[in-house]
Parts: sequence; C-alpha cells; structure tokens
Amino acid sequence: MKIIEVSSTKEIAGAAALAVKLWPHQTQNALEQEFKDLLTTNKHVLFMSLEEQYTGFIHFSLRFDYVEGTFSSPVGYVEGIYVEERARNKGTAAALLRTGEQWARHKGCLEIASDVVLGNEKSYKFHEKNGFTEVNRIVCYAKKL
Repeated sequence: MKIIEVSSTKEIAGAAALAVKLWPHQTQNALEQEFKDLLTTNKHVLFMSLEEQYTGFIHFSLRFDYVEGTFSSPVGYVEGIYVEERARNKGTAAALLRTGEQWARHKGCLEIASDVVLGNEKSYKFHEKNGFTEVNRIVCYAKKL
C-alpha cells in the first residue's frame, strides 16, 4: 500500500468517489468541486491509500477556532476518513491517520481532533485504538428561519 497526497484532477475525482460513500447525501461532482476549492488553501489536505486502486482517503484540516477538548491552535482536524471494505483491518486507516498527523505536525499543530456520529461503534473503536480520547458528546439542533 502506498499513501499519496491528492493534487491532480484525477486524484480529486478518486477521493470524491470514496468520500461519497462516507457522505452519501453529497454528490460526487459537488465533492470534487469542494475538494478542488479546499486544496487551493494551505489549510486542507487529502491523502489516499493506493493499492491497485484507491482504497481509502482522509481529509485533514487546520482549525483555528475552538476545538472541543483541545488547548492549542491550530488543531489538525480529521474532517473525514473512509476505507473500502476490502482494505479494512489491514492498517490502511491507521496509515492514513499517521500521514495526516505528520502533515499537522509540519503545520505547527500540537494536537489533532476528530468527531464521530453518535452510535458509530466502529469509528469509536478506531479512534480509541489510535490514541484518541473521548472528550465530550453533544446533540446538535437546527431551526429554519
């Protein structure tokens, strides 16, 4: 397995194809455009795992606002991580995370953070296995005006 930083149009399309499996309420085209826009800043990065095909991705960002449970700024933030079923339990997600951690350190981060949808037991276990500590649980609300 090889980890690559996403930079080309082809790689962005590959990342979006994986991301739509994580966020099915989005379209691949919308995610491609979002990723293109984000990658024009120095505050976001995408990495993908590559075997014969792309098998996973991670989106890291730099957050300068308050991040729950952290005490420094900026904080490297795992915006999303997804690994294809066939590549799971082989260290792919951990390798993507380590690569993102290196990027965050290079950007001056002393901490990284993430969030998980309530009830996503697999994600809880992944985070805990990879050194994260749960710091809070919240329920979010919205109201149309």
